[in-house]
Amino acid sequence: MRGGDGILGARNNIRSSSEASILRIRTQFLKRREKWLVILGVLLHAVYMLSIFDIYFKTPIVHGMEPVQPRFSAPAKRLVLLVADGLRADKFFEPDSDGNYRAPFFRSVIKERGRWGVSHARPPTESRPGHVAIIAGFYEDPSAVTKGWKANPVEFDSVFNRSRHTFAFGSPDIIPIFCGALHHSTWNSYPHEYEDFATDASFLDEWSFDQFQSLLNRSNEDAKLKHLLQQDNLVVFLHLLGCDSNGHAHRPYSPEYLNNVKVVDHIAERVYNLVQNYFKDNLTAYVFTADHGMSDKGSHGDGHPTNTDTPLVAWGSGVRQPVPIFSENRHHHHNSVRFVDDHVHDSPTPSDWGLDDLERLDVNQADIAPLMSTLLGLPGPVNSVGNLPLEYVHLSEVEEVEAVLANTKQILNQFLLKSHLKQSSSLNFKPFKPLGNYTLVLDQIDHLISIRDSVAAKRLSENLRSLALEGLHYFQTYDWFMLMTVISLGYLGWMIYLILHVLQSYTALPESFLRKDQSVYLSGCLLMGSMCIILLVEHSPPLYHAYFAMTIFLWAQICCEYQFLKAMWRYMLGKEISYFVKFLACFIISVVILEILVKSFMDRKIYTWSFLLVGVTATVYLLRSIPWDSRIPVFVWLACWFLSVFTLMPAEIPDNTKLVIFSGFMIVIIGVAARYLDVYARESKYLFCLTDDIKNSKSNVLFLFQVLLVFFSSIMVSVSTSHRAEKQELLALHQLINWSIAGVSMVLPLFSPAAVLSRLTSIYLGFAPAFLLLSIGYEAVFYGALALALMAWMLFENVHLSISRTNKSSTSIKPTEDNLVLTSGDRYLQLSDMRIPLAFMVFFNIAFFGTGNFASIASFEISSVYRFITVFSPFLMAALLIFKLLIPFLLVICTFTAITKLIRVPLLGCYFLVIICSDVMTVHFFFLVQNTGSWMEIGNSISHFGIMSAQVVFVLLLFALTSIYTNDIQTRSSKRLSHKDM
Repeated sequence: MRGGDGILGARNNIRSSSEASILRIRTQFLKRREKWLVILGVLLHAVYMLSIFDIYFKTPIVHGMEPVQPRFSAPAKRLVLLVADGLRADKFFEPDSDGNYRAPFFRSVIKERGRWGVSHARPPTESRPGHVAIIAGFYEDPSAVTKGWKANPVEFDSVFNRSRHTFAFGSPDIIPIFCGALHHSTWNSYPHEYEDFATDASFLDEWSFDQFQSLLNRSNEDAKLKHLLQQDNLVVFLHLLGCDSNGHAHRPYSPEYLNNVKVVDHIAERVYNLVQNYFKDNLTAYVFTADHGMSDKGSHGDGHPTNTDTPLVAWGSGVRQPVPIFSENRHHHHNSVRFVDDHVHDSPTPSDWGLDDLERLDVNQADIAPLMSTLLGLPGPVNSVGNLPLEYVHLSEVEEVEAVLANTKQILNQFLLKSHLKQSSSLNFKPFKPLGNYTLVLDQIDHLISIRDSVAAKRLSENLRSLALEGLHYFQTYDWFMLMTVISLGYLGWMIYLILHVLQSYTALPESFLRKDQSVYLSGCLLMGSMCIILLVEHSPPLYHAYFAMTIFLWAQICCEYQFLKAMWRYMLGKEISYFVKFLACFIISVVILEILVKSFMDRKIYTWSFLLVGVTATVYLLRSIPWDSRIPVFVWLACWFLSVFTLMPAEIPDNTKLVIFSGFMIVIIGVAARYLDVYARESKYLFCLTDDIKNSKSNVLFLFQVLLVFFSSIMVSVSTSHRAEKQELLALHQLINWSIAGVSMVLPLFSPAAVLSRLTSIYLGFAPAFLLLSIGYEAVFYGALALALMAWMLFENVHLSISRTNKSSTSIKPTEDNLVLTSGDRYLQLSDMRIPLAFMVFFNIAFFGTGNFASIASFEISSVYRFITVFSPFLMAALLIFKLLIPFLLVICTFTAITKLIRVPLLGCYFLVIICSDVMTVHFFFLVQNTGSWMEIGNSISHFGIMSAQVVFVLLLFALTSIYTNDIQTRSSKRLSHKDM
């Protein structure tokens, strides 16, 4: 007899009673492992989920470096730093509609006494990381993700720390970051209430200037303050928030924003005049820049040029004069190196800026910190990774070399400390070879300085600095390969172990395959112990032990199955070549589908194309097998195409109460159609297994009651919304009715008949009132569309089952009813059954993204809970919102469970296959986690990985919840089987 397409082929021989009893014992023994498998899966995913914080989000900041004292005299005695928060470079440099430039004072500085360029910010282009880059010289500490990007996870050095005294005035969100714990600082910030988006925020900039002006006026009466102001190494920092607030409130094209640019220019002019008149020594350096730009929509955070391109103007003591250029040498650098925002050096200056005749010097935002330190003759911030933009500073040749060398040594010191820390804790240390002879290079630089070969010394210093920056990145990612390898092997081991369990528990393999090699346990324990000792010696974090222990344990378990794997390999070699072709095709199709699902997390529209394609493919398959007049192929086609529409709609759901009310009627119509099929089409061979063969008058009453509750919920949607529209408080009676309708309707499915179609229709109608009352727009229609698509899936599987039975009967193979080998009454899993978990993954993910982005709860409208509660209660509101989001998942799980009962495959076996599929996606998302880019990109990459990691628990909890409704579902064939067993 011909074998089936079981995962390793199903045996069709008739078993004796003794064989059946042995099989039952084997199955019971293997199933004892399943609860431990679930516990292991939960633990493994929880531990591995934390690994991204050891890999991607480890702070680059180290402490203990000695500051590098510069060996040249300070070009300036004091420095004034002006930061216009949210100022775009193009809006600053370009003329207005009348042809007049918005910043006439800065233009006079650029043309007569200073240098200019564009400062390139690295995403996330937000205020905190932008100011940290400007003042401390390094980009956002990725470990700040663990504190919600709100606080400094690790204290860091800054230009302010190195100054004799810092005077700072501005926003309460920025000034305390740098001056809150700085003893040698005088600072003040306005209250948070001042940041009112409903007003013109330029007054905030005036506030900062007034504070500085009053400080200088007060010094005329305060001798101690007067003496302090006359000292060297002083920093004055004015944070000007107006452009940012006006950009958010009115957009960067608005008169408020553009006028604020003029306000900033006027403040800078007044600051300059005030300082020059007060000190009268021409020893003040001035630096003007912005922390980030502003998109046309009034937002910022990503890497778009409107967000990353900010102006930079420097002038005063120690700053070079403007350098005119001619057309033939405008691109004199010939430098193809990219900035941190991926812009290439020497990008053309827009002609409308009117600055083509002056040399433009672009910098990375972190380069501003060493520029300020050099102007003041201070040691650079010890955590800085910025390169000194030497073209801005007016120094002699020897001083230029010394300035570059000081910058190089400061970055090199970070590299040396990281190298030392890693070497002291590593048994097999791998040094950064390009800097193995750094001492010889430093000696060579000193020698070149002594013989006054400044050009060669400067070039060698810059090369050494570049290597030091590469070395910092090398040690920042030193453990990445090891950790990512261990985690990847752990996930791979987990998936293989699950596959082995499914093969042993749910496929027809000879009992002789199940022998284990217990000696491997000892080897695994010895290896685990050895690794723990090595990690302890290397002072590795505790989680490193957990990563290695999990991975070694899983692979030890796999090695224990050596005899099974060996026997299985021999067993497979006896198969025909056609089986291997089927297996390879199944593998490729599965991976492609899962990769499409990964891509769908970034682009919801993929589901539109997927369901359009599935609708056509499934229909063609059905038309080849069943007649057109059965209506099933047309229904499957239309259901898939209807569902495909929703992922083209915006994730932010617009209010549309009429659509919600219409959806109530649509849901009833779908329910009535399903009831009609259950009552009048029960003898159809394509619906036979889905319907009940016993007429039950009580079920008719129950159905009518559920339909009435759906109608009542639609009415209450209208009533509740009208009260809210009229600014009236929702009556307590209305709230009570809404809660009662939702609560009662969800209990009723428990009393419905156990037939597949009856129970699923009842579940669908049971959750509809709650979903309608929590809906505000098109998501109510999505509920009906999802139910239709799930019904199409059910009908497809029922037709496939009918065709399979017909084919088996025609080839004289024993019918499926007699091919039962699992004690639960289910049949063995076959290779073709892989379509079930794959289809489940597709429907499960369409529930994620059908009406929004489940990865971000904020993408769902909080107003959807107002029909149940109007008084602010964050926990209850969040619970209602999450419950609404879970309802589509409940429908998918119930349908999935019903299908496993329909085709009589083990539910737990399919659950493990689902987990294997989700872990394939988890591994992909593990490599897609970002620690650079906008905070939204970083957050989404973490949430995508976290969602997939949590599915092992999430799906299991949903199975447990829905088992209340699906545990007693029976098909006609399963009823016959029960009678036969009796």
